[in-house]
Amino acid sequence: MAVRLISYSYRFAEQIFNSRLSLKAEMESVVYSACSDLSLLTRPDFNKILDEKFHECGWLRQAPVFPDDVEAYAKLDFMKDRVGVEVQFGHASFIGIDLLKFQIASYSNLNKIDFGVYICTTKNFQKHLRNQYGLNWEGSLSFEKVRNYLPHIKSAIQVPVYLLGIDI
Repeated sequence: MAVRLISYSYRFAEQIFNSRLSLKAEMESVVYSACSDLSLLTRPDFNKILDEKFHECGWLRQAPVFPDDVEAYAKLDFMKDRVGVEVQFGHASFIGIDLLKFQIASYSNLNKIDFGVYICTTKNFQKHLRNQYGLNWEGSLSFEKVRNYLPHIKSAIQVPVYLLGIDI
């Protein structure tokens, strides 16, 4: 089975991302290349593979959300050309924290990013990895959950978010 990417555009994020097609293509290429061997994709290993591949393409790792003089430890997983990225394969309870980082780093607050990209897997992808390779993806956040969650927090999260789902 082939991996495919699905997306959901919150607050016109896709239109903004399409104005930076080379960056969008680079990100998609990174995700596809990280999925070259599905049997290796435990949650921690998938994070490590993506970390290496994003870094190889010049993305800043663990970009601080707050200025250096503020003692706060919130960091975006990756950042490049005013695009913040969060990769989440953990528990659904991280949704709010991750999205809040985008809001804080956005043009409406600290002006570090124009929009955020939230990368997660679909329920179908998780099921495939569990059934085909015996990998434990139980309890992981899913694309579907984030897609359903975003419209309900529109007053709190005003930054555009491009939700990218890894599917099969």
